[in-house]
Amino acid sequence: MRDGVFEAPGRINLIGEHTDYNDGFVLPIALPHVVRVTAARRDDDVLRVESRQADGVAELRLAHLAPGVVTGWVAYVAGVVWALREEGHPIGGFGLVVDGNVPLGAGLSSSAALESATALAVTELSGVSLDRRSLARIAQRAENDFVGMPCGIMDQSASLLARERHALLLDTRTMATEHIPFDLAPDGLALLVVDTKAPHRLVDGEYAARRRDCHRAAELLSVPALRDLDSPDQDLPDRLARRVRHVVAENARVLAVAELLRGGRIREIGPLLTASHTSLRDDYEVTVPELDVAVDAVVAAGALGARMTGGGFGGCVISLVEDTAVEACTAAVKAAFAENGFAAPDCWTATASSGARRADLVPTTTV
Repeated sequence: MRDGVFEAPGRINLIGEHTDYNDGFVLPIALPHVVRVTAARRDDDVLRVESRQADGVAELRLAHLAPGVVTGWVAYVAGVVWALREEGHPIGGFGLVVDGNVPLGAGLSSSAALESATALAVTELSGVSLDRRSLARIAQRAENDFVGMPCGIMDQSASLLARERHALLLDTRTMATEHIPFDLAPDGLALLVVDTKAPHRLVDGEYAARRRDCHRAAELLSVPALRDLDSPDQDLPDRLARRVRHVVAENARVLAVAELLRGGRIREIGPLLTASHTSLRDDYEVTVPELDVAVDAVVAAGALGARMTGGGFGGCVISLVEDTAVEACTAAVKAAFAENGFAAPDCWTATASSGARRADLVPTTTV
């Protein structure tokens, strides 16, 4: 076939923030919100890209693709094609039209969804057979080496590997995965998402700085990665000690949440979510006032637990709430934002959805 429609979801990470580039454990779910790529092969060596959400059309010669040549959102698309070709896969020209409803700038990985949908589209239509883990590595390479964002592998893995009504336990060192049931409705629960609308503040530079801190700490402690430490408390300069404390304790929290979910003890994960946010605020220092106010407001209104999700410095908060408390928690966070002079947040409930798929052959839920 010469054309097709492919879609990949955004993601929410339930717990495990900033452990993915430390060979750690993460526990994301895929969202029902997707990026959709309509793809058609071309007979020349041109990559033509346009978006329903942006003006203009980009036309790029495949032979000219290189890191630094393409900027903006088109770089995530071009980077995937570049990474595939760099690894020797026969990817020719394509026309790609991008559409989607993953909120931009909310920390829900619209970029990974775009990369994943692109990777699935161009490989399948080119007759290139790669498993989903390999596609995730390609997408990560596009973001790391072409776009220049030093992200881990979690976002792309969640977008490509997730299953409906399950969370994805991912060991980012071995790429081992486990699909753990995560269906809140039968227990009378909901996952409330608060998009704080907070503008991201120095996110790229700060993200890279946290990664450097972790790598430096691992060097000083003579371990391959921070996951190899037995204790979160280490004799290091204060900033590095706090980074280590977060990563080691967060890995333990991920595994504890996974064990509770395996046992059907969903309500008990709430305090671990809140403890994760406290650690992200105090030890990893990646929150902003809007995130902290949102967590405090929903917990005070009765949420079982809450935390920021995403890279931090803006973005979203998730909270585990009784389904009867969704309206009260929503009202509480909106009132708290108004009181603090913040822009009004968007609030909605999320369900665990399936990973990337070919949309024109497999029936999907419209969102």
